[in-house]
Amino acid sequence: MTQHLTPSDIRNAKADATNIRDRDLAEKLGISEAQLVAAFTGTHGAHRVTRIAPHPDDVIPRVTELGEVMALTRNASCVHERVGTFLEYRAGPHASMVLGPDIDTRIFPKHWAFGFAVEVPTETGSRKSLQFFDHAGDALQKIYLRDSSNHAAWGPLVSDLAIADQSDTLPVAPRAPVQGATMNMDKRDVLLSEWAKMSDTHQFNRITSKLGMNRLGAYRAALGTAWVRPVASDRVEPFLNAVSKAGQKVILFVGNPGNIQIHWGKLETIKVMGPWLNVLDPMFNLHLRADHVAEVYVVEKPTKRGPAISLEAFDDKGNLIFQCFGQRDGDTDDLATWHGILAALPTREEALA
Repeated sequence: MTQHLTPSDIRNAKADATNIRDRDLAEKLGISEAQLVAAFTGTHGAHRVTRIAPHPDDVIPRVTELGEVMALTRNASCVHERVGTFLEYRAGPHASMVLGPDIDTRIFPKHWAFGFAVEVPTETGSRKSLQFFDHAGDALQKIYLRDSSNHAAWGPLVSDLAIADQSDTLPVAPRAPVQGATMNMDKRDVLLSEWAKMSDTHQFNRITSKLGMNRLGAYRAALGTAWVRPVASDRVEPFLNAVSKAGQKVILFVGNPGNIQIHWGKLETIKVMGPWLNVLDPMFNLHLRADHVAEVYVVEKPTKRGPAISLEAFDDKGNLIFQCFGQRDGDTDDLATWHGILAALPTREEALA
């Protein structure tokens, strides 16, 4: 990260780049997005930033007071935006969660290093958001107020969560190196044996970790079995269109090291805009860089309720972009439509042929 830019330099660069998103401008300047936001700490015209407590235990229970908001979680390739109210918060030392019909997240608090309350002037008034970043200054979650939000709760919430340090500079750590696929082919037989014994999808990470593998490494190791089928990487758009046309409900996960956000429901309006594949529905938006998708797999995991079959996409560095499962529509739904959508996707080999 570039360290020689002063907060004033950063603010001037932002003023000259009104049509560039913060993440892209920060990359262009050679700083983190959190450093860009921190440069506006205090009041600069109608642009106001307050540094707040970053820990989810302090923040998330209070977000309920804001009523209906838009929650945004992203990684380098995909943006997941869900409208709803933050309801039940369950804290944990290593993992926490928000549960509710609209906002459903899995939170990993050790990554939540910096928090900001941000007020940005727009043509229609002040846009208010809570923004949280990891130790490298990369965004974990942003929560935006809407017209329908309880704006009266904003001031007291920000005042209560404000921290003593209101400096406009921010020291950040280097980004953790990308792990990539980690395989242990000497343990392949054990992997497949343990895989077959699974009764819950959450057991998978424990199995792979114990064997010295990660998710992508395990998928590559299991190629040639019934558990993993490689799909042509350009078939995500046809997949989204098929889900939309069938009215198939899904459970769609997008995350980063500190936060995973989950959408339950249909994907109705699919739009392609340049390299972006978009879902543009009233309560849910997805923005996916299709050109970042390098590997796609249909993955089956045994559970007590029957097989859980997902579509999972990775970038060329081995990062997980998204996971998508079929959502049962009532207890009698056998997910036949979902299974049919996945079965119709050609394998990499079939696409090449």
